[in-house]
Amino acid sequence: MSLLARVKSVQKASMDAQGFSAQALAARDFSDQGSSGDAAVFEPLNHEVQSLHDQHTSRLKHDLVKELGLDTIARIAHSATLHNAYDELSVSCQTILNTSHYEGLSEANHPELIKEVLDEVLGFGPLQPLLDDASVTEIMVNGTSSLFFERAGKMCQSSRIFESKEQILMVVDRILAPLGRRLDEQHPLVNARLPNGYRVNVVNAPVALDGPILTIRKFSDRIASLAQLVQLKSLPAWYAQLLSWAVKCREDIAVAGGTGSGKTTLLNALSSEISPQERIITIEDSAELRFDTHPHVVRLEMRESSIEGTGEVSIRDLMKNALRMRPNRIIVGEVRGEECIDMLQAMNTGHDGSLTTLHAGSAREAILRLVLMARFGMNLPVDVIEEQVATALDLIVMSARMPDGSRVITTTSLVQQATNGQVKLEELVSFDMSGRRWRLRCTPPFMNRALYEGIVTQAEVQQWKSTFSYS
Repeated sequence: MSLLARVKSVQKASMDAQGFSAQALAARDFSDQGSSGDAAVFEPLNHEVQSLHDQHTSRLKHDLVKELGLDTIARIAHSATLHNAYDELSVSCQTILNTSHYEGLSEANHPELIKEVLDEVLGFGPLQPLLDDASVTEIMVNGTSSLFFERAGKMCQSSRIFESKEQILMVVDRILAPLGRRLDEQHPLVNARLPNGYRVNVVNAPVALDGPILTIRKFSDRIASLAQLVQLKSLPAWYAQLLSWAVKCREDIAVAGGTGSGKTTLLNALSSEISPQERIITIEDSAELRFDTHPHVVRLEMRESSIEGTGEVSIRDLMKNALRMRPNRIIVGEVRGEECIDMLQAMNTGHDGSLTTLHAGSAREAILRLVLMARFGMNLPVDVIEEQVATALDLIVMSARMPDGSRVITTTSLVQQATNGQVKLEELVSFDMSGRRWRLRCTPPFMNRALYEGIVTQAEVQQWKSTFSYS
């Protein structure tokens, strides 16, 4: 099935899903927040109501501990699944709320109150409803002063905050302890990855002056293909088809853009176009790439040094080792330093079709950064490294975050070698930001190879050309 056909399939599935979602939303009773916690996100409480709400929450926590004891609560939390622990302690909370001490509290508020208390006792406190919300992509805790989150590319402020620095550190400890990571004055900066793939960054005193800072980046498991990016209007179908053919033609591609511009999402979508007959080696500092259907993927993740300063395995170490693992494709989640020279050498020594990302604001800036990073790994003249880049890389694809929060795949540039050996960039696809229009600027040099190798037929090329304007 061609990518254009897959786009139509995704569009139909999305319409069906939207119809179901609309029915579900219409039938939903938003007064009961026992399972979603959305009220804490969408409906900030006024100070008077918030104060009363906090009083009830604190009292219920106190009464629960008094009724069962900390040892019993700890036993329930560790001996049962999280779901069963919630169920068991919910019964105890409801019993307490039915006493005369809570006669003035409406029963409609019981589920929300119980969930908030159990989120703190068993889960991650004010973070829990945001972690449970699939539409939230990033969570930012700024000490006890504020809690922000990102939804649909836009920054929002939660009405809930942490009560104390100790509460934040307790949640951080719950996150880091199972991972064997440590946060203290000697190690005030910690990066970690949760088992579900979420990326966690913690900054504590003495570096953080206003209390512990916690950032959690969630990764959508709903976007895994170019067809889905087309559905989200991140790029037109003909552009997605062009990138699909580039991957299948084993072009070496770098995805560049700013923070939060969708680089990893695009890298994942491009990776989904790789043939199932190929062996893929992925190298990441924090494993984020998802391969749900590809049968032959080996995932490698760097390892930081232990508290004793030993055991570090760097991206460069993994890059060198990957060359001994019989890869058809090497995918580097993000190139940041001296490992760049090893990646370029791999691209130049028969490992075509490699993919990576890097931070850059333009294709030209991406080239400058690649040259600079490669010099960290090997002290060579700039012109020699530029020649390495020119012969190794084929395409630079730019992603950007628009003012409305949406992510867009903007330009694609051909990387070529000029007569003087330096890098020459030629725009293959241009992007007009004001009108959100894309144009193909020249014939893709890999198209003849795609036809020759049977990746695409002449009829498919003609049909593809009929779907866009060419200039």
